[in-house]
Amino acid sequence: MNTDTESTAYAVVVNDEEQYSIWWADRQPPAGWRQTGFQGSRADCLAHVDEVWTDMRPRSLRERMVTA
Repeated sequence: MNTDTESTAYAVVVNDEEQYSIWWADRQPPAGWRQTGFQGSRADCLAHVDEVWTDMRPRSLRERMVTA
């Protein structure tokens, strides 16, 4: 495993609840997570997550609040 975060490639991953994280680009995401297609440095991936993850509530909660 490469522990040099400056040269390590990361991928943005998302789960079924539309919660985002980053994962090593050269590894399969853990069960329940899938890659979004965005890859880059750790800083670039975290900046992308900040840009796209605008509502921190899980998808199931957002849907429940709309129908309530």
